[in-house]
Amino acid sequence: MTERPDVWLQCTVVHGEPRPRLVCFPHAGGSASFFRDWGRHLGDLEVHAVRYPGRAERLDEPPPEDLARLGREIAEALLPLADRPIALFGHSLGAVVALETARSLEAAGVRPAHLFASGARHAPYPGPPPGELEDDDTTASRLAALGGTDPELAADPLFQELVLPYVRSDGRMFHAYGHRPEPLLRCPVTSIVGDADVDADRRPWAELTEGTFRERNVRGDHFYLVAEPPYPLVRECLGLATR
Repeated sequence: MTERPDVWLQCTVVHGEPRPRLVCFPHAGGSASFFRDWGRHLGDLEVHAVRYPGRAERLDEPPPEDLARLGREIAEALLPLADRPIALFGHSLGAVVALETARSLEAAGVRPAHLFASGARHAPYPGPPPGELEDDDTTASRLAALGGTDPELAADPLFQELVLPYVRSDGRMFHAYGHRPEPLLRCPVTSIVGDADVDADRRPWAELTEGTFRERNVRGDHFYLVAEPPYPLVRECLGLATR
């Protein structure tokens, strides 16, 4: 069954002229709305944000359980859009989903123009953390501490009822995935990590591609991109003029 792009992808700014595409992958517990303003600020790209199952517009669907399978399904949805160059930008959990999506695209004969692994640093994979269950208050406090969720919103009971189930589901999927060193990519990879980020995903990103690899340090913590989205860096890596 062919995956439909309109189910998997959200594009808030549609251009009349063809542009290279940037596909953005949200973090654990995140949704496509996290990247809602990127299309407006990256006018020389057509920005699409991935809609994971089990949240927002797809709340009635079961959340994903297998990260590699999720990457394959997203790649299938992207194939109709491969008539133009496609770059992938994933943050935190989204960086690993983007990695598996890139692998599936390359297996189908489509080489991404670039893979951005945000909230991630090149380092030996430390192994999955202990899988103990957290209560709602602890999980909400951790989300607020990471910087991607407003503390007042994280404490709201309705928010916890709606969002925390798929935060936990994403965590289980991520821990079950662990690390897959192969197949190697051929596309260039850039990791982006905040200089105060103590929660960055760690894995040997430089060893996951036969293409070029660079790590770029920026100001901020794990959610540096809330205050300072890396628009100039994305443009630079894609060979676009910085505005």
